[in-house]
Amino acid sequence: MTLMLASVSDAAEAAVALDAGADVIDLIPPAQAAPGGVAPALTAAIVAQLGGRCVVSALAGDLAAEPPALAAAVRALAAAGAGWIRVGLPAGDDLPARLAVLTPLSRNIRLIGMLYADEQADFTAVAALAAAGFAGAMLDTPPPQGGRLLDQLDLPALARFVAACGTGGLLCGLAGALETPDLPRLLLLAPGLLLCRAAPGARGRAGGIDPARLRLLRALIPAPTTADRAAARGGPVTAAVTDTLFVRDFVLPVEIGAYSSERGRTHRVRFDVSVLVARAGPTRDMRDVYSYDLISDGIRILVAAGHVDFVETLAERIAAMLLGDARVVKAMVQVTKLETGSGEVGVAIERSRAP
Repeated sequence: MTLMLASVSDAAEAAVALDAGADVIDLIPPAQAAPGGVAPALTAAIVAQLGGRCVVSALAGDLAAEPPALAAAVRALAAAGAGWIRVGLPAGDDLPARLAVLTPLSRNIRLIGMLYADEQADFTAVAALAAAGFAGAMLDTPPPQGGRLLDQLDLPALARFVAACGTGGLLCGLAGALETPDLPRLLLLAPGLLLCRAAPGARGRAGGIDPARLRLLRALIPAPTTADRAAARGGPVTAAVTDTLFVRDFVLPVEIGAYSSERGRTHRVRFDVSVLVARAGPTRDMRDVYSYDLISDGIRILVAAGHVDFVETLAERIAAMLLGDARVVKAMVQVTKLETGSGEVGVAIERSRAP
């Protein structure tokens, strides 16, 4: 299950985010505020306003602050009722030492470490967070410029971050100016949290809150307890029409081959994939779209997982991945090795959803 966090900076925005269906209301300082965390008084007021209908998280600041001041901010936000408290993690070799001030607090307070995509490409900080007792790790784009997460890291890199969080037993979150087409792609990775700005713009503050945008983002993140939201991705679809989507001539370097000489090197492989997709009606917005990015991103993630002996195995994995979305009725997958010395060789398979 993936939870939707909606970032807000005041009580009015929190009410709109709750009405839009956010699972977690995430408090951030107003744009004009001085650097640092959320005021405990504002946190307490919003916690009281929400009345237990939603989890509240709040930003405490980052580890560049003086350790006693940061620890005091964390304790104050916890006392104000914040269920999760986020802490920014600037890059640096002394991260374990800087985390030491928060380790005693992590026994009773759920801490989420915020990593920045331009600084943490190797994700070694995830292990340090786990060792310090943090509850989760979230990957964001750095302020103040921000920008889209997928402009800074590709899907295979994000898959490594999700896997690192799983290894450390941490709740995994993704953020970074997420746009509506990004959400179906990121849901392929099954993160625990997706942080959605409650307002448009790179950092979510310039244009004011946009309730319609929040509702659309909510609809794109399935909530297993609500049937109509589950149908937005992965739930049963009553088809009015079926469409054929395709990705052709998609070539990647792949570690593939059963011979020992084929290990430790990549081969150029071409993927030609078509899917028959059920659609309930006219295309209005991203809720009604099965994006071709889901095909190419899924292939990238499977290829990045490591060596595969047989093209048949890779084709079966691609078909199974595609049929994991209930909108896909049939998957046709062709995998072609281009550098064998015997011309182009490969396999083409067709797989359908079981009745």
